[in-house]
Amino acid sequence: MGKKGILVVVSGFSGAGKGTIMKRLLEDYPERYALSISATTRAPRPGESHGKEYFFVSKEEFEEMIEKDALIEYARYVNNYYGTPKDYVFQQLEAGRDVILEIEIQGALKVKEAFQDTLLLFVSPPSAQELKDRLVNRGTEERAIIESRLNRAWQEAQGVENYDYFVINDDLEECVQEVHNIIRNEHARVTRNHTVIENIRAELKGFAKGD
Repeated sequence: MGKKGILVVVSGFSGAGKGTIMKRLLEDYPERYALSISATTRAPRPGESHGKEYFFVSKEEFEEMIEKDALIEYARYVNNYYGTPKDYVFQQLEAGRDVILEIEIQGALKVKEAFQDTLLLFVSPPSAQELKDRLVNRGTEERAIIESRLNRAWQEAQGVENYDYFVINDDLEECVQEVHNIIRNEHARVTRNHTVIENIRAELKGFAKGD
């Protein structure tokens, strides 16, 4: 592949369809994308395996990773740690794959701060009403949980300006293609091609001297 991959952080409201979009990208372009795998101290659920859904580690191991600065970002939710190991992400990037990381706004901004080349994408339904309808139509959650998710969405909406791209997920097929195109175009940015540009310049200089 030659080219180094791009770290892509995808955030969005609960019910915006982030998971489905990323699953489709991996299915449609398996050589192109890798999904970042998080490390966690929570116990595996039935059917989950180490290195597939998560890297399952002990609290001591996780705290050692924090100490050694081996995580891109991490957070603590209800007595468990969750974080993104650097090694796995950097291996995939070096192999030329674009690595997709799904995290919430605070984590996304921390990643961008630490790695300025990160591309931030925010996924949203066409409207707040549509978001509410999707959450209600799932039929899996109680009213109180839906309300808390909508309340959280309102809070999350305050940080959207910090993202590079805002993508509306109305039609899934179109949305998957749009996200793919955004990432593909990002590879063509001048700022991501300094080495190639320098090599071409050096070669041209050699030709000019040869003449």
